[in-house]
Amino acid sequence: MKQFSKIFFYFICLFLLIWIAPWCYAFFSAKNDTPLLTLYSSVHKGFLNITRGDTNGSYWCDDNNVVFSREEADSLLPFFYIRQLITDNRFPDSICGRAFTPHEVNNTNFTFYSNPNLINANTVKLYPLLESQSKRVDLVMPSDVFRTTDDGIEFIDMESNSIEAEKSAKFTKVMLDKGFSFPAKQLSGNPSTRKEYDEGYLVLDSENKLFHLKQVVGRPYVRSIDIPLDIEISNVFITEFRSRRILGLLCDSQHKVYVLNSDYSISLVDIPSFDPIKESMTIYGNILDWTIIIKKDNAYEYYAINADDYSLIAEKTRPIDNNSVFGLHFTSNTDKYVYPRF
Repeated sequence: MKQFSKIFFYFICLFLLIWIAPWCYAFFSAKNDTPLLTLYSSVHKGFLNITRGDTNGSYWCDDNNVVFSREEADSLLPFFYIRQLITDNRFPDSICGRAFTPHEVNNTNFTFYSNPNLINANTVKLYPLLESQSKRVDLVMPSDVFRTTDDGIEFIDMESNSIEAEKSAKFTKVMLDKGFSFPAKQLSGNPSTRKEYDEGYLVLDSENKLFHLKQVVGRPYVRSIDIPLDIEISNVFITEFRSRRILGLLCDSQHKVYVLNSDYSISLVDIPSFDPIKESMTIYGNILDWTIIIKKDNAYEYYAINADDYSLIAEKTRPIDNNSVFGLHFTSNTDKYVYPRF
């Protein structure tokens, strides 16, 4: 028994060592040298970086370390700083040779964010389906939620916890008529009333076919979306941007990114790869260009994309000082689960 106790004690010590030692190293050697923000400027024809200053606070500079004042940065990033330019009565008559009104700029500006923590998390597979064309200006949360089963779609009244048989049968029939194969493999929606309009859900069925599902005046709207045979969609993201030009973003099994336009056509985004299961992505978009920031294990990748045809304008990479070492870890940046992992 005494020998077993010693072995167990040494095992616990070894276990704690391979867990705590890498954590301590990462904690004491951590550095935060990431820029606060990097955006592409169509006016400057290059990337601008906001960087922490030593005594004078943060400042904007380009990749050649040319420093700009706040007023200069406002003019170089007119879409990002539109409110400041309007307040100062400095909003230009034209930008890059094109005339824009403040309304056009505000209508086309957007921010998109994807994090593997959210994608890899377990969720309750009950979804509210809002009325997309209500008679009121404000959207209203429904009194029921839906789920998909092997046999169809089921709407459940939340107050009585009972299945709404008539509504379920109506939606199931329309979805089957459109070629939907139950159950749903993946759904992407924004079930919130804090938005200007509702587009329902983008849904991948069990055979990996893509559909658009929403409720219009109490009736089911189901649209099958044609995807080229050589593209296997793996992740879908509904966007609901203010301009309504884009319905969603798609990722395929080869980690390519596509734009799903409002007319249900798809366009390839000219970036090398993005794996939403392992990497985070942020997009700052305006009427002329998008700045796409992808955080990988060892670097931040920045891409400037033409907002009209999604072609690549410029790119850059910023290495990350990855100070992690091999050892036992219980958490990860890609999920919210706690379990031993090396």
